[in-house]
Amino acid sequence: MKKLYGLIGLSCIALTSQAQSVSYSHDASKMNQVTVMEIGSGTLTPDYYYWLLHNSYKKTANEKNKLGYRTLSGLNAYNQVEMAESLDSAMVKRAKVEALNIADRQGGALDIAWKVEGEKLTNKLEDYKKNIDRILGAGGSPDNQERWKDYYNMYKCAIKATQDAYMPNAQRKKEYLRIYADICRQNETLVKYVVRLYNATQTTELLSGTYNKPNRVGSIAASALNRWREAGWNTSVNGNRE
Repeated sequence: MKKLYGLIGLSCIALTSQAQSVSYSHDASKMNQVTVMEIGSGTLTPDYYYWLLHNSYKKTANEKNKLGYRTLSGLNAYNQVEMAESLDSAMVKRAKVEALNIADRQGGALDIAWKVEGEKLTNKLEDYKKNIDRILGAGGSPDNQERWKDYYNMYKCAIKATQDAYMPNAQRKKEYLRIYADICRQNETLVKYVVRLYNATQTTELLSGTYNKPNRVGSIAASALNRWREAGWNTSVNGNRE
């Protein structure tokens, strides 16, 4: 049994050695053709074959070899490497700029414009809310107050939308200032409206009030009679003395 395994192993080694053997048959004409095609060196043989069947190719074969194309391709590849490096550098710089732009356009903690203008805008919005609350006390109706509350809610929504918007801080600041200016205008109009309601209420109260003027005709007549009597008495006394 061991002998059988040994024979099988020797047979496999023999077959493997035969499969790995290389046979080489040199052909000078093919070698010359390959050399001419690749680097332009040598001649095409047999001469009569190329002269008879491929005469035009034979005349230009040495000049149209692949070596010139390879050299030109290498030069172009070298130029492409330099161009690629310059493009890579430009893209890296562009990526840094765009990263800054993305960070600048993000809201929330990076909203620098709100940190600068937010307190002023919030205070003005609170003043506007206080004036809205004065409408009922000045004589306005709930419907009128609701109208001004709609404006108040609109401004709050505009502020929130600007905070969440994807825009640069410079543009965000412009939007905050526009909202602030609009709140100021509306607040002035609201103050005038509240004052007008208050004045109208006061006028109505004055017109609806009654004034009972006291009748002093009798006291005035009595006072006049007394003065007349005193004047007559003084005249008679003075005449008797004379």
